[in-house]
Amino acid sequence: MNLKPFISFSEYSLAELEEWKDNGGKVAGVYCIYAPTELIRAAGIAPVSLCGKKQAPIKEAERELPASLCPLIKSSYGYAVTDTCPFFGFSDIIIAETTCDGKKKMYELMEAIKPLHLMQLPHTQKGDAPFKYWLAGLHELEEFLVQHSGIEITEQALNAEIILQNKIRKELYELMILCADRRSPLTARDMLAVQESKSFSVNPENYLTKLQVLHSEMDEYLLRTDLEEKQGVRIMLTGCPVGKGSEKAITITEELGAHVVCMENCSGLKGLTLPVDETGDPYEAIARRYLQVPCSCMSPNPGRMDSIKDMVKTFEVDAIIDLTWLGCHTYNAESTVLRNFVEQELEIPFLHIETDYSESDIEQLRTRIEAFVELAE
Repeated sequence: MNLKPFISFSEYSLAELEEWKDNGGKVAGVYCIYAPTELIRAAGIAPVSLCGKKQAPIKEAERELPASLCPLIKSSYGYAVTDTCPFFGFSDIIIAETTCDGKKKMYELMEAIKPLHLMQLPHTQKGDAPFKYWLAGLHELEEFLVQHSGIEITEQALNAEIILQNKIRKELYELMILCADRRSPLTARDMLAVQESKSFSVNPENYLTKLQVLHSEMDEYLLRTDLEEKQGVRIMLTGCPVGKGSEKAITITEELGAHVVCMENCSGLKGLTLPVDETGDPYEAIARRYLQVPCSCMSPNPGRMDSIKDMVKTFEVDAIIDLTWLGCHTYNAESTVLRNFVEQELEIPFLHIETDYSESDIEQLRTRIEAFVELAE
């Protein structure tokens, strides 16, 4: 199986971005899965992920931001102020979102660097008022996009993007189920690379084709009769986004002989089973779909429990590790609700770990995860 297009997604994406910019294309840097991909692409703009997931730029960020903020915020801002992220460099505009207080204030500083639009999220998904508020906000985003691209968004273009992104979500979710097969040769880090590369794809049609090729290769591989099933505890990773440089829990878990078979977090499967309705008004359909993303910034957030329950069954999960970053108040607070749900309703073991991007706590994490895996066996 050829995983190079996914594992080396940064290299491929940068080459695509350079060609895109040379041909006059605009690029939007996005930090969250609440950013509506369909609307951005319908304006002729390529969205790329900017979420900071490495330790290196944090020191510079702390010159302006409190050290007590979560590492994701500090890493994101550090890359911006040091101009050391090539994807930030390629971005003409920034699309931000009010998912937490720390991010909101960080964006106030960031808008001095590049043109930035801040999407104002409602605090709840319940009732008609939040939907109307969010829908109005999408139209405000539309004005910002058109202003910077010079391309009017048509319903035809929007509908085409809706269909394409629905195909990508469906294909990716089905592929992740195959990757988690007990006979699959792929690791959680392989799966993470496939999932993360979605947010860096300049040409979504090409990304869909790569997914389809890998899907066919997996189908063919799993037809073999000489395959042995992997032994070991099957773990779901949930909580805050993880990525290259912040995947400590995944690495340690798999070194201990367990298997992370699915990741419910934003850099994983969150929202992939939520298609945009392809009938009716496309703006309303996009607004309804994105408002239902089960993020801890929403109160209440029952969609996350429903999603986790479905994934536990689909991916045959034995235990759950909830990874949250220091300073991420919403996910840390919600961990108590999640623990009660997992232990009492799903009746499987649950471990909450709170950490940052540094390597100072690796051995402590190893001790805790090792004890947890032994308990779950």
